[in-house]
Amino acid sequence: MRQLFKLMKCFVTGASGFIGSNLVHELLTRKHRVKALVRPGSNTQALAGADIETVTGDLTDRNFLSREMDGCEWCFHCAADYRLWAADYKPMYIANVEGTFNVIEAAGHHCQRIIYTSTVGCIGLPKEVDGKIVPSTEADKVADTDLTNDYKRSKWQAELVAAKFARDGLPVIIVNPSAPVGPRDAKPTPTGQVIVDFLNHKLPGFVDTGLNWVHVRDVATGHILAAEKGKIGDRYILGNADGNWTMEETLKVLEEITGISAPKMKVPHWVAMAAAHVEESTAFFTRKPPKAPLAGVRMAKYKMWFNPIKAIRDLGLPQTPPKQAFADAVEWFRANGYVKK
Repeated sequence: MRQLFKLMKCFVTGASGFIGSNLVHELLTRKHRVKALVRPGSNTQALAGADIETVTGDLTDRNFLSREMDGCEWCFHCAADYRLWAADYKPMYIANVEGTFNVIEAAGHHCQRIIYTSTVGCIGLPKEVDGKIVPSTEADKVADTDLTNDYKRSKWQAELVAAKFARDGLPVIIVNPSAPVGPRDAKPTPTGQVIVDFLNHKLPGFVDTGLNWVHVRDVATGHILAAEKGKIGDRYILGNADGNWTMEETLKVLEEITGISAPKMKVPHWVAMAAAHVEESTAFFTRKPPKAPLAGVRMAKYKMWFNPIKAIRDLGLPQTPPKQAFADAVEWFRANGYVKK
């Protein structure tokens, strides 16, 4: 029988982002109160209609964070600098590593539960056994060679910070979302951009890769379940047991949903790498993000498949069919002007 919890006042960082905004709406659905931290100048489109208290500030301001968390019982640290290319990566480490330290330290003075949003990029890559890929679990340790870009490295360093706080006695629980899909991807994220490009007929080919797709609403719910039932110091993969798809399978599902023909050209990895090198060389001078950054192409070499059985078993993580997640994403992108007529 599910334990009953009183209504909480929740502090959410990264509240205007993809996961953060969906978390805010899920918390409100459950009648919790929300204080949402957004950066100055953030696009708050995804928070439209949310009855919340909003504060504007920076993750580097420890006094501000502690002051604003006073009276909050749960803290969800969803904020992150998620980019696969940057002209300067120093701000990424400040936001992801230093910011995580500051948020958890401040929350430790006020909150009963602190949920840190990591990524499956901090879990070891799947291994091949007898010709079959075995999806990774929380027990698979990430190797240095798996940390192929600055985003992954900064998030791994941040997860180490969160884990140390848990060992030191703070009520920290770590969640590792896979590849979320669904509404309110306002930026959009790199994975959301794939859907947007597909809808706009700008996806001529694909590489042989794979991801674990999960509805972003399930990821948001997983955060709340972690606060309710998660074990302090543990981490939980927030994914879908049926969501391990190749990119070719993913595009065929999008074809079924939209009626748009999926690209048939499978681009060899070496060709994608060569193109990425050219694009990044150009970006060095233009300071405009490359369409296919090296970090993304390097990750695409592997099928990043994961097994979320621990979160399903211990937290009751919902399992919305991934096809529904893509249908909801398509509907949202179309309704919000991302598709050219």
